[in-house]
Amino acid sequence: MRKIIPPKEDECLKNLMENEVVRRHFISQVTGIPLEEIRLVRLMNTFLRRRYRKRKLGIVDVLVELNDDAKINIEMQIVRYAGWDRRCLFYLAKMYVEDLRSGEAYGKLRRCINISILDFNLTEDEDNHKVYRLRDEKGRLFSDVFEVHIIELQKKLTEEDSLKDWIQFFNATSEEELNMIKTRTKDPGVLEAIREVKVMNFGKRMRLRYEMRLKEKRDQMAREEYLRQEGQERGIKEGIALGQDQKLMELIRRKLARGQSPEQIAEALEETPEHIRELIQKIKQP
Repeated sequence: MRKIIPPKEDECLKNLMENEVVRRHFISQVTGIPLEEIRLVRLMNTFLRRRYRKRKLGIVDVLVELNDDAKINIEMQIVRYAGWDRRCLFYLAKMYVEDLRSGEAYGKLRRCINISILDFNLTEDEDNHKVYRLRDEKGRLFSDVFEVHIIELQKKLTEEDSLKDWIQFFNATSEEELNMIKTRTKDPGVLEAIREVKVMNFGKRMRLRYEMRLKEKRDQMAREEYLRQEGQERGIKEGIALGQDQKLMELIRRKLARGQSPEQIAEALEETPEHIRELIQKIKQP
């Protein structure tokens, strides 16, 4: 089985979204906007970036302009962290207000759509594609200026899932899996994405960057595991030392009650006078 650079890998996703056919069909499938109504789907930032450069498994952002009247942020998130939902809303709101200059009318504000592809389960329900909009308690739409699409790659798929081919494509790890998807999909966007991934895997530079990123990831995991083990060992040692000091302090209290000096206590307990004085200070603390 020939391994490939996964489509959800940073560089791979970047190149995929630079392909207009892939962009148009993916956005149409996710948002439900008919392809014929998509007049323009232009990259607003040609340099596709990680939002947090120090994150080895962070977020890839692609900002797209749709039909001159909407902006779409497409992101791939591999690892989950606390406050993800708030971060999502923060950047959606920031994207909404960034076009309005001082003194300009609110009518210039454009509709903003966030598409988050998550390689983890955000919720416990079975739906792998959820859409959130601003509605009242009876479900009536207040405004369509904010729209959030969540695609969870790790949830079980059914034949009825509209994004089944895209989800299987993003989860593919081998050329055989891509070929299987190719034989059964009729989506031109997925077919073009498969072609792009195969072309990428022939490129030595792309493969080298991917291998370097994998090494970086493994090294980071090794460093984190080392620090975790060190912390556990240190915690055990400190716990043992703390337990020993507690026992010593109890003995010191008894000897102090008998009128013994720190030097006498140190000699009796075979400890240094300095250590005994430190423990006496702790005993005297309220």
